[in-house]
Amino acid sequence: MGQPLYLSLLATTVFLATFLATCPALTVGWPVDSSFYDEIKRVVYGSDNVDDSATVATESSPPPPISLPSSSQDINRPIEVEGWPRSPIPRLGQVSGVAINTVGQPVIFHRGSRVWDENSFNETFHYQHVEEGPILTNAIVTLSPKTGEVLSSWGAGFFYMPHGITIDHQGNVWVTDVAMHQVFKFSPGAPRASLTFGKRFENGKGYRTLCQPTSVAIASTGEIFIADGYCNSRVLKFTSRGELLRVFPHANEFLSLQVPHSLALLEQHDLICIADREDMRVVCRGAELSTESKEQAPLTIQQPDLGRVYAITNHGDLIYAVNGPTSPLIPVRGFTINPMTENIVDHWTLSKNVAINVPHDIAISKDGSSLYVASINPNRIVKYTMASVTPLKSE
Repeated sequence: MGQPLYLSLLATTVFLATFLATCPALTVGWPVDSSFYDEIKRVVYGSDNVDDSATVATESSPPPPISLPSSSQDINRPIEVEGWPRSPIPRLGQVSGVAINTVGQPVIFHRGSRVWDENSFNETFHYQHVEEGPILTNAIVTLSPKTGEVLSSWGAGFFYMPHGITIDHQGNVWVTDVAMHQVFKFSPGAPRASLTFGKRFENGKGYRTLCQPTSVAIASTGEIFIADGYCNSRVLKFTSRGELLRVFPHANEFLSLQVPHSLALLEQHDLICIADREDMRVVCRGAELSTESKEQAPLTIQQPDLGRVYAITNHGDLIYAVNGPTSPLIPVRGFTINPMTENIVDHWTLSKNVAINVPHDIAISKDGSSLYVASINPNRIVKYTMASVTPLKSE
């Protein structure tokens, strides 16, 4: 009797875990923390050792807990710099992306006259306005951090529907275009892409095709993480040369994504954090940046007031996030998150005088003194400085 009963319990547990992980209607209302995954792994895998290629636990015991930083110390709250930029940015469209370059200047990625609406794509995610040609305005614009004036711009005649922008440690510019289903790497000052992911205007679920990719994160080791995206609901990890290493979530992993909309790397903890927009949460899982990396149970930040998380960025151990339109009961605002304790530690206002209805991206300077939020409704870029505040008490 013992063996059939065990198999029955095992089957029931696997079904329940899979159902909960793939059912957004339940997971939205019920935050699932790391202990849930630990318990499921203990029931399913027991104490047997399994090699890493099977994408399951590699040790007889569950993943070790991560040391938690103190939450009693003051944190920095973003405060809007009113009157920045001092003058309007010419021909500014929906600002879908913002990044900080190697000298601390904000660089925005905008759509010019192009607007993403219900007519932009058909039911198979193919862009419907290819015949209109690329955006003629320079879509990538570098601004002065002091005044917000335009210092330089480029990218006219190339992009169709800009989305995310990232600038790595060496000054390479990485951008995603959801219409072309592609990701591009531009070396500093180069007019042409030195590396391209995806096939032009062709979407797919294979490893050489993307489907409306949203965001890129680059490790100091050169490894590349691509959030792919609105259609494929996955994160792809590549070598610096563009060779595929991993797909997250992988088979048998108790983690599902709906729309991975933004990425942030916490290299000091070997974590890749994902703004899983439609699941209304931030999920951090092992980035596997070293051959000595140990498996970590996913960290999940999902609280009733978080709403649909559009973008995240990080400084030190803290994540700064912005949500977007969710429901009349959930205001659009900013959040400061401690992913290590899976808690929101602060809330902050996006703008005093002009409502930001759809913030779309966020970036913070290397020294943590300046933060920027890009908005697609209205079309603007907002700058913040930091003020020390006491964090909220954990529930």
